[in-house]
Amino acid sequence: MEPHPNKNLENKFVLSMILTAAILVAEVIGGLWTGSLALLSDAAHVFMDIFALALSYLALRLSALPADDRHTYGYHRLEVLAALINGLTLGWIAIEIFSESWTRWFNPEPIKSMAMLVIAVIGLVVNLVVAFVLGGHAHAHEHVHEEGEEEHEEAEDLNVRSAYLHVLGDAISSVGVIVAAALIWFTGWNWLDPLMSVFIAILIVVSSWRVLKSSLHILVEGVPEHLSIEKIGQSMAGVPGVKDIHDLHVWSICSGHIALSAHVITADQKITAVDGVMTELKARLKKFGIAHTTIQVECEACGQGEDLLLTSRENA
Repeated sequence: MEPHPNKNLENKFVLSMILTAAILVAEVIGGLWTGSLALLSDAAHVFMDIFALALSYLALRLSALPADDRHTYGYHRLEVLAALINGLTLGWIAIEIFSESWTRWFNPEPIKSMAMLVIAVIGLVVNLVVAFVLGGHAHAHEHVHEEGEEEHEEAEDLNVRSAYLHVLGDAISSVGVIVAAALIWFTGWNWLDPLMSVFIAILIVVSSWRVLKSSLHILVEGVPEHLSIEKIGQSMAGVPGVKDIHDLHVWSICSGHIALSAHVITADQKITAVDGVMTELKARLKKFGIAHTTIQVECEACGQGEDLLLTSRENA
């Protein structure tokens, strides 16, 4: 499996880390100066953004290393591990914010709302710039068509997506801080500050769950969420000369690399005819975005797994 270095994306991660570090310094100083928990909560989220970006950048560099005799698939799974760690850190920071918000709710502190508002606006602008820098890669899709099949979208790069969600969540948090600062300035209701912190924490939990769900699905070798094992099997079985499919497995090495293994039962025929069947099978699988395949051809079932077509007919 070929490594996939991307210097352009690596440079975008470096730029994003520099801009995010500038937000962190501004919000920590501003949060201590204004006494705003919402601003400090956002600063904590920003710190995790930097951690997420650094981790994703490291995973991106390591996943570009070539395969060796100890890691025959290469280091692609490091991207998924980085996403998993990012998801866990998001959950941890949300718990800390919930805890501090509870304390502040019963013991509200005076807040310099105007300074809080200015700092939050600056943070929002920079976060939007960083989100724009990463967004093009987080939402890159490849559209392919197969006759009689629905349109297929390639899975997003989970590593980039987890970092992007960190930054996007922080941008939404900045909007919440701006709203809270404006309301406190007009009304003097300091309790809005811990309330907005809870809102920020809820957003963080949602982001955490999405990333954890996707990364764990890959780590337990689930079928990619955008693919249907039934449609893949039907397409393979439609190749002339194929009698049945069994022991079909589809999983992700990482979000950008899908692997497949299967046993294909064919009629008793010459090797040259089997070569034609294999060529057609691989062509059909590429339309699903599956390029890394291991296919065993048999003249009759070897007894492993279930016969896909026979099982489908029995259930019909």
